[in-house]
Amino acid sequence: MNDKQLRQSVVDELDFEPSIDAAEIGVAAENGVVTLTGHVMSYPQKMAAERAAWRIKGVKAIAQEIEVRLPGDKRQNDDEIAQRAISVLAWNTSIPRDALHVKVQKGWVTLTGQVNWNFQRTVAEADVRKLSGVVGIMNDITLTPTVLPSDVKQRIADALKRHAEVEAGRIQVSVLDGGKVSIAGDVDNWDERRAVARAVWSAPGVRAVEDHLRIT
Repeated sequence: MNDKQLRQSVVDELDFEPSIDAAEIGVAAENGVVTLTGHVMSYPQKMAAERAAWRIKGVKAIAQEIEVRLPGDKRQNDDEIAQRAISVLAWNTSIPRDALHVKVQKGWVTLTGQVNWNFQRTVAEADVRKLSGVVGIMNDITLTPTVLPSDVKQRIADALKRHAEVEAGRIQVSVLDGGKVSIAGDVDNWDERRAVARAVWSAPGVRAVEDHLRIT
């Protein structure tokens, strides 16, 4: 697929996605790198546009430059957003109470603190992302996992084999110091790349992931 075809495929996918008002989104493509520009009316729409672009085969990277422009009646004070973010995090029983801190500046939410598992970082961001008035999120939550088990590499390899969409033999896994894991190899599409990342993050003791996977 050449760049012109790739751009058109992304445009068509954005138009097809019901959760997005794609009228004000611009798309450019060069050497497999897709740039999204323009503006949308909510942060969830911005993320939905990025996910839609990743669904297109041939997309190697995305430059996300979409702005969130809230309608006048949707704009809220930073202190109101912060209070609702604190409340929604407190309601989520999978997140340790008082483990996270929230900072809001001009609609941008920064999450800090420490949790034990990556899924807790992910659900915290997902909870806050849904709040009206949020124009962006900086997830600076760090992980303080249990001691890295000696068999973490084997556990990751086993997890990859259980994923039908992943050819485990094409993936190389290296366990580095401090709970960092490096993954390399070739995958067919973005969904397969995300499946590999999920498998790696599901292993206990993983604190960070170096992603060197290539979409071929």
